[in-house]
Amino acid sequence: MKKVPIALQLWSVREDVKRDFAATVAEVSRIGYAGVELAGYGNLDAKGAKAALDAAGLKVAGMHVSFPSVSTDPWSVVNDAITLGAHHVACSWWPPAQFVSKYACQCIGEQLNKVGETMRSFGISFGFHNHESEFKIFDGRPAFDWILGASEPRNVFAEVDVYWVQHAGYSPGKFIRDHGARIPLVHLKDAREIGAGPVDFKEVFDAADSVGAVKWYIVEQETYSHAPMVSVGLCLEQLKAWGRA
Repeated sequence: MKKVPIALQLWSVREDVKRDFAATVAEVSRIGYAGVELAGYGNLDAKGAKAALDAAGLKVAGMHVSFPSVSTDPWSVVNDAITLGAHHVACSWWPPAQFVSKYACQCIGEQLNKVGETMRSFGISFGFHNHESEFKIFDGRPAFDWILGASEPRNVFAEVDVYWVQHAGYSPGKFIRDHGARIPLVHLKDAREIGAGPVDFKEVFDAADSVGAVKWYIVEQETYSHAPMVSVGLCLEQLKAWGRA
């Protein structure tokens, strides 16, 4: 079993990030995370965020960006990614109302492919992060399948959020096995802290281990039993107990 590093999606501690990015990432490092996935830089710019992350000894597993920002101003995203040393940039969301048919999903995939081609020319991998709506079924297949089928693997990777796949009634393990090498980043999330909800993480890890393409596991939390920083610490402790961190 290959040991995959664990990062934290900083959206999980977004209020802390807003107040003091540098202090927040220092605490994330102290807890034991190896890296972070960015969703903005709080009170800093990209250069300042890079300095804070270096001081904390954290790597950048990836960046989340909106599709409007990356499609209308790709150069800004490219410059920030280069500054931060981010090799993976993912579109974080797509309006659920647009997932209405197989053909609509294919159109979305084509748009993502165009942006991914631009990112690739600068050595940056571009991907798409799912929520629940990407697992609506059209013609027997999830929307996410049609999106990926309409884009080239070299231009668009899949960042799979296992909680949203499960919440949609689909198998995270099946999706990981089906799309294999297109999944370098996996979001580990549960209904609350990792291990405190319905997600079958053994299925997730078994599938990912069988493929062997995951470069980072990324903890993301949106609902909490404790203060956010305490909760993300508990998530990491659970992963350690499972031998995954």
